[in-house]
Amino acid sequence: MLDRLSALPATVGAVFAAAVSAGALLAASPVLAQPAATSLAAVAAKIQPHRAIYAMSLGSARNGSKVSDVRGRMMFEWADACDGWTTEQRFQLRFVYSEGEDMAMNTNYTTWEAKNGLRYRFNVRKLVNGEVDEEVSGEANLSEGGAGTAQFTKPDPQEMELPAGTMFPTAHTLAILDHAERKEPFFTRTIFDGSDAEGPTEVSTVVGKPGAPKDSAKDPLLKVGKAWPVRMAFFPVQSDSAQPEYEMSLHLLENGIAESMQIDYGDFTVNAVLEKIEALPKSGC
Repeated sequence: MLDRLSALPATVGAVFAAAVSAGALLAASPVLAQPAATSLAAVAAKIQPHRAIYAMSLGSARNGSKVSDVRGRMMFEWADACDGWTTEQRFQLRFVYSEGEDMAMNTNYTTWEAKNGLRYRFNVRKLVNGEVDEEVSGEANLSEGGAGTAQFTKPDPQEMELPAGTMFPTAHTLAILDHAERKEPFFTRTIFDGSDAEGPTEVSTVVGKPGAPKDSAKDPLLKVGKAWPVRMAFFPVQSDSAQPEYEMSLHLLENGIAESMQIDYGDFTVNAVLEKIEALPKSGC
């Protein structure tokens, strides 16, 4: 479960704390048609490539939780690479457990995704207490209809089928913004992010009503027209459970910057609050 902190959906970091209103339902809605290319192009034109630093901390721990504290930082970078988007997430986290033990986790997660949403490369390296705990790398390709394959080179060579309708992470973030702009608050997608070798995940998303950015006075990059509270529930594709593996809430600006985020693992939550933001250049291609 904790390893999911090393694999936030790449972009929505930016892709965590405004959650959708308490009455919102997270039940999986039927899979919808892929957003029109022209619609996504309009959304992509507003994206501000950026590098953000988030302070991460324990939000809450329910009775019986084994986690008593979480502290650390996350660096998230979303860059424009002309024909694709690149993302990098670096985590430095320390977990303290109720038994008194602690664990230091350092993770580097990098991706490249074609702007047409059909090609994807990923690389993950995670250290626990200074020792390499996991390495995952490979690439994936989709057909125009969304079905495709993923080829892993680490931890072991393997090929995995991706079902029709699969999306990669940046395309999913653009789809969230597209649904937000079109006032279509509920949708479900199958997402492959390469964060582990377990395969794709079904993500049910609820987008709340738009408002102004909460922290727009802090930096010009946050002074945009609209921001939305977004809540996502993550379900392993192979699972029949009605309960998500975890949930994620964030306040997402129309330029792709997340002001704040929260991950809910059921027995504890982790908050991420934006500390620093800087613009990266657009490709100009």
